[in-house]
Amino acid sequence: MQTLAYGSWPSPIDAALAAAHDGHPEYVGFVGDEAWWTEPRPTEGGRRTLVRRRADGSEESILPTPWNVRSRVMEYGGQPWAGTVQDGEPLVVFVNFTDQRLYRYDPGSDPSPLTPVSPVGGGLRWAEPQLRPDRGEVWCVLEEFTGEAPGDVRRVLAAVPLDGTAAEDRDAVRELTDDRHRFVSGPRVSPDGRQAAWLAWDHPRMPWDGTELVLAEVADDGTFGAPRIVAGGPEESIAQVDWGFDGSLLYASDRTGWWNLYRDHQPLCAREEEFGGPLWKLGQRWFAPLESGPIAVVHGRGATALGVLDPETGEVVDAAGPWTEFASSLAVHGERIVGVGASPRSAYEVVELDLRTGRARVIGAAHDDPVDAAHYPEPQIRTFTGPAGRDIHAHIYPPHNPSWAAPGNELPPYVIWAHGGPTSRAALVLDLEIAYFTSRGIGVAEVNYGGSTGHGREYRNRLREQWGVVDVEDCAAVALALAAEGTADRARLAIRGGSAGGWTSAASLVTTDVYACGTIIYPVLDLANWASGETHDFESRYLETLVGPLAEVPARYVERSPVEHADHVTAPFLLMQGLADVICPPVQCERFLERMRGRQVPHAYLAFEGEGHGFRRADTMIRALEAELSLYAQVFGIDPPRIPTLELIK
Repeated sequence: MQTLAYGSWPSPIDAALAAAHDGHPEYVGFVGDEAWWTEPRPTEGGRRTLVRRRADGSEESILPTPWNVRSRVMEYGGQPWAGTVQDGEPLVVFVNFTDQRLYRYDPGSDPSPLTPVSPVGGGLRWAEPQLRPDRGEVWCVLEEFTGEAPGDVRRVLAAVPLDGTAAEDRDAVRELTDDRHRFVSGPRVSPDGRQAAWLAWDHPRMPWDGTELVLAEVADDGTFGAPRIVAGGPEESIAQVDWGFDGSLLYASDRTGWWNLYRDHQPLCAREEEFGGPLWKLGQRWFAPLESGPIAVVHGRGATALGVLDPETGEVVDAAGPWTEFASSLAVHGERIVGVGASPRSAYEVVELDLRTGRARVIGAAHDDPVDAAHYPEPQIRTFTGPAGRDIHAHIYPPHNPSWAAPGNELPPYVIWAHGGPTSRAALVLDLEIAYFTSRGIGVAEVNYGGSTGHGREYRNRLREQWGVVDVEDCAAVALALAAEGTADRARLAIRGGSAGGWTSAASLVTTDVYACGTIIYPVLDLANWASGETHDFESRYLETLVGPLAEVPARYVERSPVEHADHVTAPFLLMQGLADVICPPVQCERFLERMRGRQVPHAYLAFEGEGHGFRRADTMIRALEAELSLYAQVFGIDPPRIPTLELIK
């Protein structure tokens, strides 16, 4: 083994390799006996395609470029496709990202539009399509803009004709509900077709704060009767609803402080772990009932497993295999369960569990090591002690390279990763962006700060009115603990994050002296303006929970906003932003940079045309990753080979 300073180790994991493996399969489903799902294509403009797994095991990308199977409902989107078999052939509907129209696809034919284009505001958008071929319709969530402002929007459940008669005629879309609720999830229809269940919530709540479970009778003509609320409330989050094949009503509620499963309002498996999660995208599924009686579940505490729940005994048996994390995507057919699983040694792949054999196997998007797996990081699951003795959960990825070591007296630099959301969490899975740093000798610490999911409602609620305080304190506590125990170099600590993680990174540079530099990616920087029209409707009242009502605590919005305290920033930083981002718009970055003007703090600003909230194009991701490494190289005094130098200005 050769010796070289931390951060300077040669690595086979370059930015292009990391970019090519960014993203993962989502939205699994069955079309007849076949499993289908969506997959990212970073090198094809960041689009998502629809993949079909045929009976012989072969995979086929159904829709060529430029088709992009992705919904923009609530901007984060949701389930963008549905399929069935009709007359022996697949019948598929999907949302195309560019125009947000719903399309019908029959193999052998070009996709044909089912919905019209609206010139008003953000137009017409669709999510969670559910085929009703008996009625010649597809039932969806419809998001309809009524004006130019982000808040000029209504959401209803709607039925779209499958014959294309609504392609140019908005009036041909049949609305199933009124717009009394600001947000709705897609309807789930009971096995006898006589009832529909869905979730609803209203501002200022987010779905993980409180939702209602709504039921309505479905008449023979497909119209809905008067809706009635049967569960949920302001302090009870119902994450998902479905029907058992016996007609029982199933849902995941956190009324006990943990998202647990209920059948006809009775608990099925009372545990201090999660059988649900934050509903960021419509159509996320943490459970799926099987016709034979059991329920497929994605569950866990701090991590998730794929299991099978016996609703009569409450026993859960987990699938055997190497996967230690499963995404909130499930589909069932007969005795087959399909999910999306990963581990610290493998990226997300499509996994099938066959209950007839008990065997779990990969059936799609199979992980294939692009380099020797010896270069992957070897993470540690840690719990640190934060202010007031509170626990802080984190994943620590020490520098690791099989061919290189650092001089014995040197401590490594570390980058603290703050996840987005903030009501979300960092999953312990293989991420080549992390390996890009660790294989060069830079440690990474993912912090699931207070407010993160996976540890119950009490842990989530730590961030209530404390955003910019608890998240900043928890990240700093982990960074300083790593330095105090001799794991990290105290003088070479950095922080980075995107979206809400970008906020935490910026707030950390403003309020602490822990970090030598920071990377801030498509962030929130100006609370008052973000809460007053500079973001999309879904999160427009989010800050009332995270910070407090603007009208009641305006000083708090000023006190915590990095844009108001740019004069406190002394550490170099890299700021990156997508110019098409409507969630955290570029104006926030521009305002912050204007306040930094003339302050003599080294920094760089990279703005990417065509990128929104979350970089999806390979060339963008390559530029961003290399720029971030160059920042650390300049600040930490390291020399990674073959990395373009980022120009820092003052």
